[in-house]
Amino acid sequence: MSLPLFLVSSLPVDDDPVLEGPEGHHAAAVQRLRAGEELLLGDGRGGTALAVVTAAFKSSLRLSIVEREFKPTLEPRLIVAQGIAKGERGELAVQAMTEVGVDEILPWAAARSVAQWRGERGERSRQKWVATAREAAKQARRAWVPVIGGDPDVATRDIKPTFVLHEEATERLSTVDIPDAGEIVLVVGPEGGIDERELKLFAEAGAVAVRLGDNVLRTSTAGVAALSVLATRLGRW
Repeated sequence: MSLPLFLVSSLPVDDDPVLEGPEGHHAAAVQRLRAGEELLLGDGRGGTALAVVTAAFKSSLRLSIVEREFKPTLEPRLIVAQGIAKGERGELAVQAMTEVGVDEILPWAAARSVAQWRGERGERSRQKWVATAREAAKQARRAWVPVIGGDPDVATRDIKPTFVLHEEATERLSTVDIPDAGEIVLVVGPEGGIDERELKLFAEAGAVAVRLGDNVLRTSTAGVAALSVLATRLGRW
């Protein structure tokens, strides 16, 4: 069974730290870890540490660090410009894409996005994506937590895409040429799809329109399906 992962702002320098705060409370009071059990600490930026619980308290744990490790990012980096969706569909997309290995997610205010992120409400929505990515990274035991783009209203012209998912494309993501270094930027439209003006702008920026198959997927599942194809073709799966 995989060891539970707890994310901290920075890995402890000493070898007998105390895990406290929200993560310490979750480990001690919710998961009820006890002396002798092992866990992983991670900083979300590639650093991890294997630790053994030496003492358990009400809302914290005393640990002994056994081993430290740094996992570099893989190339190419996988970036998804995710069309902002209404309700929980965006968060579902973020969760699933994080679990299969996305490196960065750009919340994209597409022309056909029903939900619009504006002002404080928009930032709250973005923070939900941040929290979702964090929890999904813990669930997947990832050393790197995906970056969530800082501008909740990123414009079409600001995206530098490699591929655009589109149901009418003739190229298939399973067979199109893909780079083996740098970045792969994948564009996923919202519920209403990507309009012609956006497709034209992406094509002018050098993007290739691709499809996954004959079925039309929801915005909450298209990204994770495409990332699964890429992970397989890149030899990660």
